[in-house]
Amino acid sequence: MHRFDGAAAHLPARSGLGLKPEHYQAIFDGEPDVGFFEVHAENYMGAGGPPHRWLEAIAERYPLSLHGVALSIGAARPLDKAHLARLKALVERYAPRSFSEHLAWSTHDLGFLNDLLPLPYTEETLDRVSAHVDETQQALGRRMLIENPSTYVLFEESTIDEIDFLAAVSERTGCGLLLDVNNVMVSAVNHGLDPLAYLDRFPVERVGEIHLAGYDETVDGAGERLLIDAHATAVRNDVFALYEHVLRLAGPLPTLVEWDNDVPAFDVLYAEARRVDAALAAETARRNCRAA
Repeated sequence: MHRFDGAAAHLPARSGLGLKPEHYQAIFDGEPDVGFFEVHAENYMGAGGPPHRWLEAIAERYPLSLHGVALSIGAARPLDKAHLARLKALVERYAPRSFSEHLAWSTHDLGFLNDLLPLPYTEETLDRVSAHVDETQQALGRRMLIENPSTYVLFEESTIDEIDFLAAVSERTGCGLLLDVNNVMVSAVNHGLDPLAYLDRFPVERVGEIHLAGYDETVDGAGERLLIDAHATAVRNDVFALYEHVLRLAGPLPTLVEWDNDVPAFDVLYAEARRVDAALAAETARRNCRAA
């Protein structure tokens, strides 16, 4: 096991937006005041074509964050070497300021599963995830961030608290953490936990990026409130309140607004980015007043 101690590039402590093909032209023409754009790595693993031409043009103007959804860090099988090679080529081509992945698994002997599935938090899982994070960082030659999941079930065999599990992976490998505040809300409501208590214990000093998104709401078979990490609406007010709490704990951090389904016009997304930047500016001003 290697603990990665190399220098890491950093995103600006600004708002970021997910880069969507339907917004390429609006971004290129309007040059909106956004801190960075984030792309899903798997969408750009082809050799060329229009997606790369647009991404190259936008990368000349904005910092990039690369977010993986298919590395399957938690799978009980070796990492896919071909996928890792494609990921390395993409990182070398665009030199993103940040690369992140999910604490989840999505591969099995039968192939790739189109979902991000949860893990039991055990010593065995901790060893496996840490080894996979180590392998990825060594292959890419850079520090990565691991994202806390949104969950709908808990495993009876889990013996490690989720926050302790994430902190242990970070300590063993030198990786950073991506704090998805919407995921915190979804998991807390679904399991009857306190999201503020979760955030108060989270090792925010290890966080390199924050994610925000909108959730959908329904009820489960017992009639209890059930939240779904849908990424199809604006950030909910209760999630944004949690985000402001995180800023008070950690200070301004790069913050992405995710909106991956039912994608609206760019102006709607840009309004979300402006809301984030206002919160970041307010926290900066608060800290400056305390220091004066």
